[in-house]
Amino acid sequence: MDASELRKTFLDFFGEKGHVVVSSSSLLPDDPSVLFTTAGMQQFKSYYTGELDPTTAIHSGLGRPLGSRRAASVQKCMRTSDIDDVGDETHLTFFEMLGNFSFGDYFKEEAILWGYEFLTKELKLPISYATVFGGDKDVPEDNASLKICKKIGIKDVRRAGREDNFWGPTGSEGPCGPTVEFYVGDIEVWNLVFNEYFCTKERRVANLKTPGVDTGAGLERTLVVLEKKHSVFETSVFLPLMHAITQGAENTLPRGATSFDQLWAPGMGALRNLDISKAMAERVRFFRIVADHLRAATFLIADGIVPSNLERGYIVRRLIRRAVRCARSAKLSDIWWQNGLGAIREIFKDTYPKMLDAAVEEAVGQEIEKFSKTLERGLREFNKKIAALSQDKTLRGEDAFDLYETYGFPVELTEEMAAERNIKIDRAGFAKAQESHQEVSRAGQEKKFGGHGLLLDTGELKAATSEELEKATRLHTATHLLHAALREVLGPDVRQAGSDITAERLRFDFMFSRKLTDEEKKRVEDLVNAKIQEDLPRKVLEMPYETALEQGALAFFKAKYPPVVKVFSFGDSSAGLGQVFSKEVCGGPHVERTGEVGAFKILKEEASSAGVRRIRATVE
Repeated sequence: MDASELRKTFLDFFGEKGHVVVSSSSLLPDDPSVLFTTAGMQQFKSYYTGELDPTTAIHSGLGRPLGSRRAASVQKCMRTSDIDDVGDETHLTFFEMLGNFSFGDYFKEEAILWGYEFLTKELKLPISYATVFGGDKDVPEDNASLKICKKIGIKDVRRAGREDNFWGPTGSEGPCGPTVEFYVGDIEVWNLVFNEYFCTKERRVANLKTPGVDTGAGLERTLVVLEKKHSVFETSVFLPLMHAITQGAENTLPRGATSFDQLWAPGMGALRNLDISKAMAERVRFFRIVADHLRAATFLIADGIVPSNLERGYIVRRLIRRAVRCARSAKLSDIWWQNGLGAIREIFKDTYPKMLDAAVEEAVGQEIEKFSKTLERGLREFNKKIAALSQDKTLRGEDAFDLYETYGFPVELTEEMAAERNIKIDRAGFAKAQESHQEVSRAGQEKKFGGHGLLLDTGELKAATSEELEKATRLHTATHLLHAALREVLGPDVRQAGSDITAERLRFDFMFSRKLTDEEKKRVEDLVNAKIQEDLPRKVLEMPYETALEQGALAFFKAKYPPVVKVFSFGDSSAGLGQVFSKEVCGGPHVERTGEVGAFKILKEEASSAGVRRIRATVE
């Protein structure tokens, strides 16, 4: 059974048991407390908390209510906690998660029974043993699950602690609970989470009003068992990629091997049957890192998360640049990444047909080209700095920051290269050097654009470079124009429900009850661009908050603003405030004239939650 068959078998099985099949959500989550989508339950989180009713609330991916308290999905996931462990036989950053979910419908007995039935009857896998939560000072042991496992015929049921058999929450707070895990041999293939509790930001645990079920089964890990492999990198979702990236690599092979293919040939157990030197084992580790990181970065970029120096974008950049360094160390050919992208496209063409378009390939290529230009010089500089170290074997923070600022080396990459030589870096010194640089950058931007207020006090723009801040300023101004255009095209009932701005794109949420038509989206986009072409001047006035509202300024988040606020307007400078196109209470950065914004483009319009739509857009 290959990956496509596994996905279909899983969804068909739970579809027959009354679950609504839902497509994977984006790796860019709606939940602001997490960087990425890390689990299948995240797109359903509000159902577990009771914030939304799955039978009536609009589901953002479906565009209609789920209409059921049962769902199943194959979810794209990204976990940054495993980046440093990639290269062994099991760890990945990007992976797919099979999941079935209950929001106050069935609970432990059905969930355990169906999991057992799917594994033993559909996949014909023998369950070796199961584990249940053994309890601690905060949560009692899960005796109910233990009895159910015994009842259905699992003889070996083991108790385990919180680290192994308690899951959640995702982010700083949310649903959580004890787990039941099924093992085939020593591989965990099924993880049942029983969301019985809610964990607060203060880490206090209380009973959930509506308990739920959240199943997670890693697709790649399940394939290891189904395909009788020893490593995720030998499975059908990785093997063609491993072949592709090593095409044309410098042919230094271990004794007993005639090609790289033998390192992950079916049934060989990877390195076990070959005479592998320490150097060759390290080279294979690099192969695996390159394959994982290229795949992960490609999926992230496809979901609109482009390389940058900020939060999510920084992770994408770190993955690509680490892959480039490892490709060089592994002596891969110059076209390893083009070969790799071709293999990724072929592997996922049926499951994610729109995932790898020309724009994604271009973004990957640009980042690789950008870093490749400075890699050799950066490595020479790194070697110089290492050679000049004193006996304490610690690289100064200022030197690590110089490698980052001048040559584009993420600090984690410098740290990894230093560790290969048993050298540490001064992370505190790096942070201090970075903060000093940012203070200078912020001072320069403040002089150019004026006080940035709220925008620079929150989110990923804290660490922005001058170039990124300038782009974010243009994007922030574009949200004002977008808001005004939406109200003009759709009516005055439209009101902002939230926004998020990175150095690459804007995300704008607004109250509206239905999907926009293609004609409406075009009218909004055209109107914004028309106002940009008019090069409207900016006007700023300070006044009491209540006065701003009386004069018609838009403001929907009173708690954000002080008693005296700034009102930003764009329009004819000779006209009064009432005659302008856009007028809002705001504390963020804005351009002097709309002509500085650049060409505005709507990337996507979708549901965010019940009665709330979301637009993703950018400027060029």
